[in-house]
Amino acid sequence: MSDLATKRDQLLGLLRRLESCAVAFSAGVDSAVLAKAATLALGPQTVAVTGVSPSLAEGELQQAREVARLIGIRHLEINTSELELPKYAENAPDRCYHCRIELYRQLQDLRPSLQVEVIVNGANADDLLDYRPGTRAATEQAVRSPLAECGLTKADVRALAKDWQLPIWNKPATPCLSSRIAYGERITVERLNMVDHAEQFLRAQGFPTVRVRYHKGDMARIEVPLDDLPRLLDDDLRSAVSQHLRKLGFNFVTLDLMGFRSGSLNVLVPLGALS
Repeated sequence: MSDLATKRDQLLGLLRRLESCAVAFSAGVDSAVLAKAATLALGPQTVAVTGVSPSLAEGELQQAREVARLIGIRHLEINTSELELPKYAENAPDRCYHCRIELYRQLQDLRPSLQVEVIVNGANADDLLDYRPGTRAATEQAVRSPLAECGLTKADVRALAKDWQLPIWNKPATPCLSSRIAYGERITVERLNMVDHAEQFLRAQGFPTVRVRYHKGDMARIEVPLDDLPRLLDDDLRSAVSQHLRKLGFNFVTLDLMGFRSGSLNVLVPLGALS
């Protein structure tokens, strides 16, 4: 038996022992694999729950609905109000903690009506090696991370998603829009919309992997993979992108010559805060 098959069977076994669960479901590849595994292990004794707020990028909710329907899991949408939390809107390095606490508290309150014993999330083994303030929220709210507990890495999760014929098996990581706002810059619906519309425009130009980071002074810092840099620097396209982003409200439009990299805003945080 392959290492992936062993981890898969461990995951299914762990979920069966839970007897019932609610999956925090974003329709990213991690939560989709977890929802699929929960459905295989528990059948109707599981439910996928998606938190809906202005920090959810355009199209993500519709994709969550489609993936849940494909998996065959019961799907619930709840409105979360993290932007109303002062500690979240202030956008300190522990921002994700306040978001996760808001979601997990709502899920725990809903647990009796959902008739589930446990809340689970899609954190994988690689996430344990990164700066993830949301992990503390999961611990405080007794939320389990079955993928991580079974040693499934991001590569394992994608391979399993492909085996299970989930169409998003190769979907790029899509963290919430607030992750694009530089720490210390206040999170507002207006700024989230600026980022979302800017990224949607760039994807429409043929850049499926892209980040538009918001910095002080309404500055946009665009990240694309290094191989895509020459095309984005084409005079006509560069001009069109600059004009469009300025119409969205950005005063300055810059291109990061280091290319796309997840979590690039963490370099602005003192090492002592990354704990």
